[in-house]
Amino acid sequence: MRTFVAGHEALTTSEFVELALGTPVELWLGAEGESESERAARLDAARDILGDPEYRSLPDDVARIAVEVIEAHTPELFNVFPLARPAGRRQTSRKGAAA
Repeated sequence: MRTFVAGHEALTTSEFVELALGTPVELWLGAEGESESERAARLDAARDILGDPEYRSLPDDVARIAVEVIEAHTPELFNVFPLARPAGRRQTSRKGAAA
């Protein structure tokens, strides 16, 4: 199945998210091995983007996309199999007075 977002084909999950959000995923999640100064610059850029009127709905968009992905993959995400119950042991009744 082919996935298109805003007229562009998304070949990977990362491309889908990037096209849907309009920003690279790494901007929000960070990159492995980034330094403290790189992290500070990335977070500063993210704050600037969120302040732009074009991206004010970004948190809502992220939540909507997450819901759409969960709905699309519900069978795989919640593919739960009941575990077999071990044969139960019958407890014997101990009636009588304690010695």
